[in-house]
Amino acid sequence: MRGQREQRRRGAWAAEAAVFLAVAFPAAGALGALQPATGIPDEVVQLTQFGPAAGVLVAALVWPARTRRRLAGAGAGTGRDDTAWAGPGRAGRWLLLTAPLIILLAAGAYALLDGDARLTDPRALAHPFTLIVLAQLVGACGEEIGWRCYLQPLLRTRFGPLAASVLVGLFWGGWHVQVFAQRPGYAAGFLLATVAMSVVLGLALEGVRANRLLLAGGFHTLVNLGMLLAMDEEDGAVPPMVLFGGACLVAAVPWLLRARRRARPSARRRTGASPERPESAPDRIPAARYGAR
Repeated sequence: MRGQREQRRRGAWAAEAAVFLAVAFPAAGALGALQPATGIPDEVVQLTQFGPAAGVLVAALVWPARTRRRLAGAGAGTGRDDTAWAGPGRAGRWLLLTAPLIILLAAGAYALLDGDARLTDPRALAHPFTLIVLAQLVGACGEEIGWRCYLQPLLRTRFGPLAASVLVGLFWGGWHVQVFAQRPGYAAGFLLATVAMSVVLGLALEGVRANRLLLAGGFHTLVNLGMLLAMDEEDGAVPPMVLFGGACLVAAVPWLLRARRRARPSARRRTGASPERPESAPDRIPAARYGAR
């Protein structure tokens, strides 16, 4: 009997993830179809961004206690349903600095390749820039409450931080189904970007409970605004999207190195290795505690 209960508990994450994804995908499509009737310009906010929020809402109706734990960050740092509190610290600040770094790398490389800096004056936009910033933040939070505040902690109860982040990135990329109607190179660059950014977000928020939504939404907003002002990937051009994906990958490398470095002391504690004779680094970043400082 105990074994059956344990088996059901271990399989519960899959049911939660399935319900969330089964709602988030079609809800985004329905909201996208509704947008023209609302008169809300895509430049300001895209209603599809609230599809993941709808998935969280349905999960909260089915599993209210579990959903509260996920949104509180339970499982986000230890691989267990741990509700210990941890603040963002320096990782949160570095996360928000990573977003402009990605845009700088992508836009700079594109300018070198194309011979022209594709910069847009915020005053030239069709709508007030302050309104766009606020609406973009709301829309980004509508996405991130699902991806980083619900699905990431949920998958962390089953997988290590890197594997969970990659999975979320694949779901996040696949959720943008309209991208796959573009040329293969464009879709590949976009998927590379979502996976790499998901790794950045997942590792930066590892062990963080407080302000997860604002940090993830802030990063997402800064990236979106940077793309709006410095790139022209929206017309389906392949080079800017591939360069954007490459920039995201480059930006993820320091976070991977940081996570691997922070994992080594935990590996030594488990194996009993001394600092003078450390064991070899593990093949993957473990689910051990290496929360943000």
